[in-house]
Amino acid sequence: MLNRFKALQRFWLVVLLGLGLSGCATLQPGFEKPVVNLTSFELLPSNGVAPKFGIGLHVINPNRTPLSLKGLVYNVEIEGHKILTGVANDLPVIAAYGEGDIQLQASANLFNTLRMLSSLVNRPSNSLTYDLNAKLDVGSLLPRVEVNESGKIDLSRLNK
Repeated sequence: MLNRFKALQRFWLVVLLGLGLSGCATLQPGFEKPVVNLTSFELLPSNGVAPKFGIGLHVINPNRTPLSLKGLVYNVEIEGHKILTGVANDLPVIAAYGEGDIQLQASANLFNTLRMLSSLVNRPSNSLTYDLNAKLDVGSLLPRVEVNESGKIDLSRLNK
C-alpha cells in the first residue's frame, strides 16, 4: 500500500511539473527581447545646486503581444563617478510590433557631482564621458531587458 501511495504521489508530481513547465512555455512562446536605444542624454536647466539631466529611451517591441513595462532601474556614471541612480514605474505600454519613447528626468547626487567637478578642475575638457546602465522589467515571467550605452556630452554647446 505504501509503495502504491509513493508511486501515485510521484505520478501527480510529474504531471503537475509537466503542466507547470508547459504553462510557462505557452505564456510567451517565441518571446523576443525588446530593443532599447538611448535617444537623448542632455543637461537640463536647474534651479538648484545639483544639475538635472534628461534621458530619452526608445523601445521597440518585436513581439505579437503588447509590452506592459512594469518598471525601470537605471544609473548613470559621468567621468567614472556614479552621478544618477533612479527608478521609474509610470511607463507606457508598447503596442505589439510597435515602439514608444520613455523620458526620464533625474537630479544628480550632489556629493558625487562635487567630486566629479573637483576632478574636472584639474583637467578641463569640452566633453564628458557617460555610461548609462538600465534594466527594464517587462513582467515576472520574462527576462529583464538590459541597456548599456556609453558616449560623450558636448559641453561646448552649452555656452551658445
